[in-house]
Amino acid sequence: MGLKVGQLIPQFALPDQDGKLFNSNDIVGKKPFVIFFYPKDYTPGCTLEVCSFRDSYEEFTELGALVIGISSDSESTHRRFASKYRLPFKLLADKHKKVRALFKVESKLFNLLPGRETYVVSKEGVILMVFNSVNASQHMKKALDALKQLKSK
Repeated sequence: MGLKVGQLIPQFALPDQDGKLFNSNDIVGKKPFVIFFYPKDYTPGCTLEVCSFRDSYEEFTELGALVIGISSDSESTHRRFASKYRLPFKLLADKHKKVRALFKVESKLFNLLPGRETYVVSKEGVILMVFNSVNASQHMKKALDALKQLKSK
């Protein structure tokens, strides 16, 4: 079972697709954000998921939120993937699955497939929503709905 609503996210740092180190402490206290863990660049479900976040990216930014994708792919694979699909957000390389472990994202299908899990996090670093589903098409919608509810409060 992954982290729960109401918990603080763990601090982490990972390289992005440009090789720059992203540190979660740099955004906590500044703006809400979405972290989505996905299995692998270029697979059909993952491509659908990242492109749905891309296609709605403007809505996320209008709500003041940052979007971050995390998989175990390398920075160079992320760079090619982000370029090919014109992704406007950071993809973080969790090559050793340490951040995935910090968030307790479970593998699926007899531990062969890395889990797909999305977190919406408040500006203060508190988890507001967790969505865990192999259905890639629902993650962006759930995250956007959670941010809209946050904004309406």
